[in-house]
Amino acid sequence: MNLSGRIEGWLWHPRWATLPALPRAGLLLVRCSYALLRDVVAGPLTLHAMGLVYVTLLSMVPLLAVSFSVVKAFGFHHQLEPLLFGFLEPLGARGTELTARVIAFVDNAQGSVLAGVGLLFLFITALSMAGQMEVSFNRIWRVEQPRSLGRRLTEYLSVILVGPVVMVTAMAIIAGLRSNTLVQALGGSPVGALVGLPAAILPYALVCIGFSLVYWFVPNTSVRLHAALAGGLLGGVLWVGTGVLFAAFVVNAAATITIYASFAIVISALFWLYLSWLILLVGAQFAFYVQWPEYLRVGFRRAVTGTAQMEAAALAVMLLVARAFRAGAAPLRPADIAAQTGLPGLALAPVIARLEAAGLLARTAGEALLPQREPAAIQLREIMQAVRHPASADIGGEIRWPAAVADLGARLDATLADTLRGRSLADLADIAG
Repeated sequence: MNLSGRIEGWLWHPRWATLPALPRAGLLLVRCSYALLRDVVAGPLTLHAMGLVYVTLLSMVPLLAVSFSVVKAFGFHHQLEPLLFGFLEPLGARGTELTARVIAFVDNAQGSVLAGVGLLFLFITALSMAGQMEVSFNRIWRVEQPRSLGRRLTEYLSVILVGPVVMVTAMAIIAGLRSNTLVQALGGSPVGALVGLPAAILPYALVCIGFSLVYWFVPNTSVRLHAALAGGLLGGVLWVGTGVLFAAFVVNAAATITIYASFAIVISALFWLYLSWLILLVGAQFAFYVQWPEYLRVGFRRAVTGTAQMEAAALAVMLLVARAFRAGAAPLRPADIAAQTGLPGLALAPVIARLEAAGLLARTAGEALLPQREPAAIQLREIMQAVRHPASADIGGEIRWPAAVADLGARLDATLADTLRGRSLADLADIAG
């Protein structure tokens, strides 16, 4: 057994099930720390972060140009520059230089292309960044289906247009608190420090709240509030702490960075951008684990299941969906079925995909699952065939089994057909009910 297997065997040993509440909470924290470290080292988080850096380079100027245009109508466009500098502040003096260059690019974009086809291009480029971000978050949350095109246009544009106004308003509130005459009059006294504490903490709280809103909104699934807040707190603390460390690194490594001459500012900015995206994804992964702790051990690994488990899972999925449908209850989502059966979503996803391809399941825009036909019109034999003989196989061409194997397979299929003949999903639901 490799090292990770030994660590997981110890962390998830059955003897820990009898621990009291407080030690069990500590063990859960250790498990989360291990899972996040494992996902960063061996998971796809780093690859997604690098992909988002590339998309950001293409989308930053168009996104800022659109944002500046929106807030300019409110007379707040000059306050977006300090917001951009706040993000690049860990770069030190180079952050000021890079901010000035980006603002110059934005001014050029506003003056030259913010009309007609140019405006359309800016919106498409800005939307592409939001779409790539959703793909990364959906991968973390094990969501197979992204938002529909209509939802992307309406929801993404709403955030792009309203977000800058909200950020600028928050900055104005912070500036107002810091310039409050009462706080200035109290000065450095203990009472003044106590009164000014909210103004000092508010910027960091806004960072955590911003992260939480991203975790709650971006994935195309239902994210519980406590999970989004937990991820936002971790992401915000990591981002602020990493910013301090990165700023110290830039100052102490100034001699080394000068080797790159004029490329130093680009390299530093790219590295900081990569770290920022990676921290955002780590916070999203933590939010996912808070909501679904049963995934802590499996992570992004492929869930290995046998044929018998896949067949039983197909019957269970159809049964639970049909039961909710007949009762008039809210349609189930894959996460609900995972919670009821104990099967991880990674194991359920291929089964649900095959049932959809066979025309037995339908999925709504909100990821809810519905039977494609009345349960009485769905034969159990069809459900079994959906996983045993999928409509579209990954291998092409005609398969030539040896005669003995083909004959045995035909006999097994005939036996199964005889056992399930005349039995529908409604019959199974009646027995289960």
